[in-house]
Amino acid sequence: MPGYQVKTETFVVGGVATVVRSLLDRQQFADPLGAAQRLGISSASWPLFGLVWPSALVLAAHMQQVPLGLRKVLEVGCGLALASLVVHRREGLITATDRHPLTETFLLENLRLNAMAPLCYRHGDWAVPNPLLGRFDLIVGSDVLYDRGQPEQLCAFIELHAQASVEVIIVDPDRGNRPAFNRGMTGLGFDRSERVVRVLPGSGLPYKGRVLSYVRAGLAH
Repeated sequence: MPGYQVKTETFVVGGVATVVRSLLDRQQFADPLGAAQRLGISSASWPLFGLVWPSALVLAAHMQQVPLGLRKVLEVGCGLALASLVVHRREGLITATDRHPLTETFLLENLRLNAMAPLCYRHGDWAVPNPLLGRFDLIVGSDVLYDRGQPEQLCAFIELHAQASVEVIIVDPDRGNRPAFNRGMTGLGFDRSERVVRVLPGSGLPYKGRVLSYVRAGLAH
């Protein structure tokens, strides 16, 4: 037994059914070897990676429509990686990242449940450089601004892994740290636009948040 309980649900994202294995609830915790603790993940925050959050569904639905072409795409703080699964199903060049030690395990299982080929996964701790990542043309994430220190860390991480011309898409459930992130992205030369979302895609349930789009063109590093 892994020490935690799971459940399996089917979500319709952009008209496509996706099977998702997730943690049973927010009470799950299992870190017998201290792997999460060494990464600074507390018992309270441990289960957050393994839940289906509303903002993840918004981002996944949005990624059904985003032009991909040959753009290299990075999902930051991917959790259960719904957006990455969407991009992967569309045959996009996606790399999923997270810092939780069990993220890859859940990703592999969800790929299997949906009969999908493997996709690229890399450890992505915003405070620790990962030279294996390289740079990307499109960087996406959902609900990644819930701690006060995250805007500064995420801006630095984006700058480290963004091409000179790059688009960044963040779905944020109107958290209080968004203004700090906006200021940081403006300082990095990004222009911003946003779309308010009030209904959860696929369910019609109420949602309060927005899709933030940041675009930078031709800024040399």
